[in-house]
Amino acid sequence: PETPEVVAVLHESIYLPLEIPSDEEIEDIIWYSRKRLATVVPEKEGHLATVTVTDPHYQGRVSFLGPSYSLHISNLTWEDSGLYQAQVNLGTSQIFATRHYNLRVHRKLSEPQITVNFEISGERTCNMSLTCSVEKAGMDVNYSWLSWGDNTDTVHEGPVLSTSWRPGDSALSYTCRASNPISNVSSRPIPAGSFCADPRYPSEKPSTAFCLLAKGLLLLLLLVILAVGLWIIQVWKRGEMPRMKKLRRNRMKLRKKRTPGPSPV
Repeated sequence: PETPEVVAVLHESIYLPLEIPSDEEIEDIIWYSRKRLATVVPEKEGHLATVTVTDPHYQGRVSFLGPSYSLHISNLTWEDSGLYQAQVNLGTSQIFATRHYNLRVHRKLSEPQITVNFEISGERTCNMSLTCSVEKAGMDVNYSWLSWGDNTDTVHEGPVLSTSWRPGDSALSYTCRASNPISNVSSRPIPAGSFCADPRYPSEKPSTAFCLLAKGLLLLLLLVILAVGLWIIQVWKRGEMPRMKKLRRNRMKLRKKRTPGPSPV
């Protein structure tokens, strides 16, 4: 029979079920991965079940859930992906059943990142290349681009989309979709003309360079206004100080004149 595939999430846990008929006397159950993972001896005649983990890679991360002793793996890693096998041995030294699984560990995808390269040709055509990627995506990631505008939707498969745009063309927008067996995420819409800003295209938004220049000039103007204001304050203080000193001297003279002399004897 075909080995069933089980998908799981990185750093989470997975449960690989095992069914054992209650009327069978089980000697032991051996779980294998790349090598023998663990041996479970079921509870017998009042003796508790014993578990021996023989693969250090799974030490402290596996448990066996009764009564069938299904395998539970926690804190999954990339290395946990692969084939798993459960061998159930009977007390008569016969193999009762063997169960197989193909475990695939995947990471939940984050929001796709878009890289845009564009070039404006002599025919006033803006040629764009949009590249979609997901950080630490791992394997088995599928990319596709969805473009829409004028009530029409088009799907382009693959992480790279090459397209062109000219003034007067439909205002298309593009969204990247990334998916793997456990998640499906989409990027923010990218307007076709927003990266084609050029003086020849007055309908477009100002270019990034123009915006930076405008911000720089505004900052320079504010600094000039601040410097002029500080200079005016300094000049005012310098003119005020001599006036205050003169006023104080005049007050002292008036006090001396008003002070009466010694009375004659």
